[in-house]
Amino acid sequence: MLQRIFKDKTNDYSLYVTASIALNSSFVKIGMLQQCFENVNTSCVRVSRLLVEQTILYFIFTLGIIACVVGNLLVIISISYFRQLHSPSHFLVLSLASADFVMGLLVIPFTAIKFIEACWYFGEDLCRLLTALDSLCSLASVFHLCFISVDRYIAVSDPLSYPVKFTATVACFLISLGWLLPVTYSLALIYSNTNDTGLEDSVADLHCKGSCVILFNKSWVLINVIIISLPLITMLGMYSNVFIIVKKQARMIETTAGKKSEVETFSSRVARRERKAAKTLGIAVGAFTFCWLPLFVDMMIDNLFNVITPLSVYHIFFWLAYFSSALNPFIYAFFYPWFRETVNLIFSCKILRSDYKDIDLFKE
Repeated sequence: MLQRIFKDKTNDYSLYVTASIALNSSFVKIGMLQQCFENVNTSCVRVSRLLVEQTILYFIFTLGIIACVVGNLLVIISISYFRQLHSPSHFLVLSLASADFVMGLLVIPFTAIKFIEACWYFGEDLCRLLTALDSLCSLASVFHLCFISVDRYIAVSDPLSYPVKFTATVACFLISLGWLLPVTYSLALIYSNTNDTGLEDSVADLHCKGSCVILFNKSWVLINVIIISLPLITMLGMYSNVFIIVKKQARMIETTAGKKSEVETFSSRVARRERKAAKTLGIAVGAFTFCWLPLFVDMMIDNLFNVITPLSVYHIFFWLAYFSSALNPFIYAFFYPWFRETVNLIFSCKILRSDYKDIDLFKE
């Protein structure tokens, strides 16, 4: 069997696809290779996994999908239900959780099936739609984390005037922008029919029933790099400044601790709360960067320098990026007492039996 390796830009990132160009029919007859669709001449061929391997992979991916969907759903319910969480900052977190929830509910399951089965069984239209949806949710997460970093910078640098500067109107504008830009970009990327210009030969070679291969030329790859790198650079710059400010404020509190009696001033309490929120969301941004940066760097190197990353290494980067969608709720659970309390009220069904909308979640 002769094979060629192509770079499939499905989900906006380099995904290696092994396309069979010439196939010895005797291999199929003796069962070394299988077809995605039996008795279909244009069917793709695949090397099937062992049943044990498939079972383990389905079990692992099912656990990951449940964690992603349930975790982000808990964030959505918590912020939507409890009035004390109805603040501009939490609205951004709510919108971020919504993007991760859609990713876990609609995108990751289909991608996992394709990865395990080595075939796409859901048609070309759904392939393009899910590719656009994947791009949409990924970019929405990046933009929302970028806006959250700006929010935290304002809150830490000037906590007293923060409520005046970062209002619900500003938050709604950023949330709208955080969805409108990814929607416009994703639809243009997938449905403009310019993504594979100049790659007609590769598209023809890879066209078979059971493939979900959407190729992107270097122009679109360069656009992808720019549109992802700008929010990431902004995010890292904002949090670098946040941690510098937090360090200065901590020193000021230490030097003035002896001069202040037992009662903290209102400004110091506000500053302490904003610093804590900034640190927690900084960890979320750091985790997101850790999960996405390897894939992002690999995408740039592969396409700009025509390097081919080993398939097993690429799969690690690819699924590590998806893992970030399930990570934020666990970060909130570990660092936010209010989130642990809301989760307890939700799982115990107390919010169904009594009115807990106005409960005090910030007792410290």
